[in-house]
Amino acid sequence: MASKTRAVSAKGVEEFRPYVTRALPVTAKLVCADNTGAKVLRIAQVTKYKGRHSRLPSAAVGDFVSVTVKKGPAELRKQIYGAVIIRQKYPIRRLNGTRLTFEDNAAVLVTQEGEIKGTDIKGPVAAEVAERWPRIANLASMIV
Repeated sequence: MASKTRAVSAKGVEEFRPYVTRALPVTAKLVCADNTGAKVLRIAQVTKYKGRHSRLPSAAVGDFVSVTVKKGPAELRKQIYGAVIIRQKYPIRRLNGTRLTFEDNAAVLVTQEGEIKGTDIKGPVAAEVAERWPRIANLASMIV
């Protein structure tokens, strides 16, 4: 008699990423923390998000999202851009037990390859972002 086979999920080995609560759902507004000219961004889509029925896709610090520019120059508006979230108001729990909160929710505009569109980042950047995105870590004035 043939034995039953069990389906085993073949999940790819990803880099280690500590759990961060996804606090920014689709349609959340973010401050643009670079010098591209955009002021306010709105999340349109969260890439690589596996969700559940009738639950809004949401993002956390370090996630790549698709955004639209809501306030800024006319040439940047009404288009979809990629962005990486660098700060969130909701507390980030670190492995050593400390919790970190920022004053605002902020992101920087990037290309699909991870190149930053601006040349400067205003304000602090979470260390979780600096680990995943080396280009952002190079431009960051302060990593918390």
